[in-house]
Amino acid sequence: MQLPVLNDAPAAKKGGCSASSCGSTDNQMDSLPDSIREKVQNHPCYSEDAHHYFARMHVAVAPACNIQCHYCNRKYDCANESRPGVVSELLTPDQAVKKTMAVAATIPQMTVLGIAGPGDPLANPERTFETFRRLSEEAPDIKLCVSTNGLALPDAVEELSKHNIDHVTITINCVDPEIGAKIYPWIYWQNKRIKGVKAAKILIEQQQKGLEMLIAKGILVKVNSVMIPGVNDQHLAEVSKVVKSKGAFLHNVMPLIAEAEHGTFYGVMGQRGPTPDELQDLQDSCSGDMNMMRHCRQCRADAVGMLGEDRGDEFTLDKIEDMEIDYQAAMEKRKVIHQAIQAEMDSKRLEKAEKAAQHKQEPKLTTRPVLMAVATSGQGVINVHFGHAKEFLIYEASPDGVRFISHRKADQYCGGDTTCGDGESTLQVTIRALAGCEAVLCSKVGYEPWEQLEKAGIQPNGEHAMEPIEEAVMAVYKEMAAAGKLDEKPETVRASA
Repeated sequence: MQLPVLNDAPAAKKGGCSASSCGSTDNQMDSLPDSIREKVQNHPCYSEDAHHYFARMHVAVAPACNIQCHYCNRKYDCANESRPGVVSELLTPDQAVKKTMAVAATIPQMTVLGIAGPGDPLANPERTFETFRRLSEEAPDIKLCVSTNGLALPDAVEELSKHNIDHVTITINCVDPEIGAKIYPWIYWQNKRIKGVKAAKILIEQQQKGLEMLIAKGILVKVNSVMIPGVNDQHLAEVSKVVKSKGAFLHNVMPLIAEAEHGTFYGVMGQRGPTPDELQDLQDSCSGDMNMMRHCRQCRADAVGMLGEDRGDEFTLDKIEDMEIDYQAAMEKRKVIHQAIQAEMDSKRLEKAEKAAQHKQEPKLTTRPVLMAVATSGQGVINVHFGHAKEFLIYEASPDGVRFISHRKADQYCGGDTTCGDGESTLQVTIRALAGCEAVLCSKVGYEPWEQLEKAGIQPNGEHAMEPIEEAVMAVYKEMAAAGKLDEKPETVRASA
């Protein structure tokens, strides 16, 4: 099926397991109860498949926070950083509603509205719930979500359920107060600032209580955890077991962002983030106990658009002020487009299942796994020029099939046909970001990056433009196997970026 044009924006192992058992895969979705599958099939943050097709947005109505995290530094007027806790504009509930309706009318594949900060939504209950109340009335076709640290969650569960919110994300970094005291210097609880192990113990108890209450209400819960090497990295597998036992649906283990220029305590003190290998190994070790989310982009608290892009500049307050929105007409258009997308996804899912069945009938390879980078702007196909890519999706091909591993950010090497080749330093940064990958698949690759990629031990491939990602990755893997390139493991494989 040919999808309709959605908008006029420019295109922009160790401990491993098979494609049918890791991550938020189609097979796992198919095994879920209908009630859960229906909730996540068009939710880009809960479904790896959906994130290729559907968009999300966050509205920044919650400035205050009731805890302090060593990895957080909130910024309220910043357009240059892409991480949680950062926004360009704080919004009132009225402004948030207008912006949401403007985005939904302009980007019809947008399905989800979330409140995730820049502080904690439940530490700003009046602003948060007024926004949800208005949106549930005025934009009833949009899913509503909230992300919280969980401290105020138990007291908010009843109110959340009243507003038809059926997706909640809780950030749970530990279930051991001793570890928590190394992450959270203080919490603000019952009009007092509490520090140390006592504060961490209260936070953990509130998080677990809130999780249990949400599950009892039938609300779907995703758990976020920040992987902090030397602090909680050896502990997060236990967190995964605990939250799964209490009914959480998905676990998102995210890498610590700790660049010193962000001004966080960890950044200033030199606490490093995990390497891609360390993150992958931890996610694999947790995946036996919990469905793992691997496509998270650690979005800003005012992000707009598909995961991996941010169109927030198109919807600043001064721009939406002049927009005239016929939301009833927009809903009708959105319904048609969503049906077309869903039909496309269903068709591809069936085709994928058929090819997986054929793959099982073929003689099984005995070759080692290989990581490959893919340049894509969505819809599950290879459709971005290497020089235009701002991020790469990382897939692992193995005799068991293909599975999504992660994404890695990159600087755009080429600004257009007349400037390609002028950004050698940027190119080197991008190549370093792809460390551990043995191939990069894109719609086209220029001569200069081709040569540099080969020198770095990464084989460029532009032969599969507009083909489905997983089919192309497996085709390249089989070509590598047939050429004898997988007999020995290069020293560069699984190198740290």
